[in-house]
Amino acid sequence: MRSETMDYVRSVSPSDRYLPWLVILFIGSGCAALIYEIVWFQMLSLIVGSSAISLGVLLGTFMGGMCIGSIGLSSVISIDRHPLRVYAMLEAGIGIFGLLVLWLLPHVGGLYTSIGGPGMLGIMVRAVFCALFLLPPTIMMGATLPAISRWVETTPRGVSWLGFFYGGNTFGAVLGCLLAGFYLLRLHDVSIATYAAVGLNVLVTLLALSLALRTPYEARQQSESADAVQMSPGSRSV
Repeated sequence: MRSETMDYVRSVSPSDRYLPWLVILFIGSGCAALIYEIVWFQMLSLIVGSSAISLGVLLGTFMGGMCIGSIGLSSVISIDRHPLRVYAMLEAGIGIFGLLVLWLLPHVGGLYTSIGGPGMLGIMVRAVFCALFLLPPTIMMGATLPAISRWVETTPRGVSWLGFFYGGNTFGAVLGCLLAGFYLLRLHDVSIATYAAVGLNVLVTLLALSLALRTPYEARQQSESADAVQMSPGSRSV
């Protein structure tokens, strides 16, 4: 006999006409995220002073933060909240922290001198400080896909949407790499590149809020028990 299971499902199915808009959201989100990553690598190289350590700190923080965000979303934000509103808040938070990193991270070099001296110890202290600065926005980045995943139904068609979302996010990441590497940082500086990424976050936030206003959402609990399952006549005989 199976134990009773609890599952959350949406009571209103998202219409197919919103799928292109959701993909656009993830294209913009992925583009902004990779612009940030490349900008932060440039900033870390100047602050930490070693490109190898800078790359290690950036990748470790980026991947670790996204992992924490994807796992911890369900325990922090209630499933009763509209997923698109949650997504909009995450994108707005990423933009805010993107600006804070741009303005505050350069001051880490002066802060570490009171704790660490020259040599490897000083480099590692600076790396730890930088990682702490980068964790909040990367955690939010990791929570974006799980937030949208709450909006689709747990059906084959609904789950197939996640492939479009992930593909759009990957395509946006490629665009972000090209835009940051071959235009923003080549012709401008890290400030302009950061402002461009923040602008994308703002556009994605506004679009997500607009979609949230047009698409009602209601979460409910659906319980299943083995007693409710009807057995077929042939299953009684062995």
